[in-house]
Amino acid sequence: MRNELHPRGLEIVTVALDTAGADAARPWIEAARPEHPSLIDSGHVIDELLGVVNVPTGVWIDEGGMIVRPAEPAWPGHTPVLDMMDDLPIPPAASAVRDEIKRMHINPERYLAMIQDWVANGAASQYALSAEEVIARSQPRSPDTARAAAHFELGQHLHRHGDHDAAVDHWRQAHRLDPANWTYKRQAWNLETGDTVTQSSAYEGSWLADVQAIGAEHYYPEIQP
Repeated sequence: MRNELHPRGLEIVTVALDTAGADAARPWIEAARPEHPSLIDSGHVIDELLGVVNVPTGVWIDEGGMIVRPAEPAWPGHTPVLDMMDDLPIPPAASAVRDEIKRMHINPERYLAMIQDWVANGAASQYALSAEEVIARSQPRSPDTARAAAHFELGQHLHRHGDHDAAVDHWRQAHRLDPANWTYKRQAWNLETGDTVTQSSAYEGSWLADVQAIGAEHYYPEIQP
């Protein structure tokens, strides 16, 4: 998508959200060999600033630095995780993950068409929102969501300073207070087991179990025009 649209004025900046930092994210970035800026956010600052609660998420920012679409599910015309799974032999647990992903409400083609329209028409695009619309879609935090963010940040601080057990206690609280924040969950699970599929004794759930519990169709909100 970047190769197609960059000559027409679009720049894509990817941000890896990982408390483990460059050591965890760099191999994936290097394997992708991107030509666009590829950043690593070890503090999950983007989560806090832009309201990211899941991946992949996109935010549209115009030439003036204004947000014209707030955080929403974002796909580059296809579903990369399924592409990878279809090309590789995978264990049964990962096969179950693929089955759940296929049940999700994902519309990569529509999202690509929206971006193409924005690149072609700029502020006149039907998908570029006014400041008032962006604010309306960027809902304020509830008290529980704010407390969850505090617990998650405290957990990161403790983990970095070597007190992982105390970090887990705070991450459990973050999961309880904001159960729809998959970024909080995925980060904690990954630091515990190295993936998000394997059940860890430190937490009650896993990615697969939690998605099955809510129904895969509810994992991503439908993109609004």
